[in-house]
Amino acid sequence: MGDSRRNAPTSSSVSSRPRAAALLQRLPSAPGFWRSPVRGVPFTALLGLVLLAGITLLFVTGLLSYAAYNPDLAPVNDKTPDKGLLGFYLFPWPTSPHWLYRLTQGLHVTVGIVLVPVLLAKLWSVVPRLFTLPPARSLAHALERISLLLLVGGALFEFVTGLLNIQLEYLFPGSFYPLHFYGAWVFFAAFLAHAGLRTPQAVRVLRSGGLNGPVADDVLESPAPAPPTLSRRGALAMVGAGSLLLLVTSVGRSFDGPLRRLAALTPRGAAEPGSGPNGFQINKTAAAVGITTADTGEGWWLTVSGPAGNLRFSREQLLAMEQHSAALPIACVEGWSTSDQWWRGVRLSDLAALAGYPDRPPGVLVESLQRSGPFRRAALRDNQVRDPRSLLALQVNGEDLSPDHGYPARIIVPAAPGVLNTKWVARLTFGEL
Repeated sequence: MGDSRRNAPTSSSVSSRPRAAALLQRLPSAPGFWRSPVRGVPFTALLGLVLLAGITLLFVTGLLSYAAYNPDLAPVNDKTPDKGLLGFYLFPWPTSPHWLYRLTQGLHVTVGIVLVPVLLAKLWSVVPRLFTLPPARSLAHALERISLLLLVGGALFEFVTGLLNIQLEYLFPGSFYPLHFYGAWVFFAAFLAHAGLRTPQAVRVLRSGGLNGPVADDVLESPAPAPPTLSRRGALAMVGAGSLLLLVTSVGRSFDGPLRRLAALTPRGAAEPGSGPNGFQINKTAAAVGITTADTGEGWWLTVSGPAGNLRFSREQLLAMEQHSAALPIACVEGWSTSDQWWRGVRLSDLAALAGYPDRPPGVLVESLQRSGPFRRAALRDNQVRDPRSLLALQVNGEDLSPDHGYPARIIVPAAPGVLNTKWVARLTFGEL
């Protein structure tokens, strides 16, 4: 007969089982680890629907911002040359209304900032799902978990890079443009997959009883919740208050009004750079890009090239030409913008006529005195050249341009991103781009 003691558990193994069980209960994968009574399907569903609307708006306005750069016009404008089919939607960017880019990019950045508390609350509400075991119960479940990781990672990547760009802090490797562009497509693909799976459920949950509806979830809702210190409505009120605070302290840098003084969270917010006709916001100063008075003094000439050859004009000769005025803002990808400023100078279409295109001027390649930087050379479409408000500006608000605003001459085009309104212009080449 065998020894029955051989298969009997030892006292040490018996005593270790409760310790192991207790240890498992302390892990994030344990049902009782997450004890907040605020978590639950109704709370998560409402936040998800807010993000569904907000992120869709962010994606659309982001694509519009990319189209505004006219990346399919010329290589100098295209910061994502390997985009392939991802550029299927690109179209010639219009010049009317003149505030178009100011609106679309202002919405893009402002809504992105306002959604930060909503995104953080949504990630907090679903964090128990990230630790559920087993990691995949089926192929379909595995695909859902992968899409969730792409969704969370993509959301954090897009929001972090966007916020850093707003603050002019380029801590990420590489150029912001391709990182944010390709990241947006990866994120939005995961977002669409997740929304397709979860939106019908979220709508049913909210219709069935709202925040306090009888919807159970063994992952989100704790089997032993802690005593409540805040209701779900109170938690939503806190999220809303955070979004409202961010709105008040950021929207003023994109739109005119008293809120501009409160836009303290952004580099182009409350403070105006001086007073007088040139006392409005700029992006880069002349000193920051190495422009000196030796570059812009009496030795400066503008070269205009086209079928008529290479023509050179001094600033005095440009001032002697027929002058035109236009009230246009400056609006940048970081979301900040100015109110309409009164610009005065020579129409681009008139310079195109001198270059040999008297009837239907084509696009133009603009080159700056700036020696480095991604947009020291930029291309403008033919519709931008033909618009009578498109100027080689020599003055603003009745005064000569300051060095920081592009003296001796700069481009100003309606509805164009700020980087396409080239400062310190040295050469205009009209023709095929």
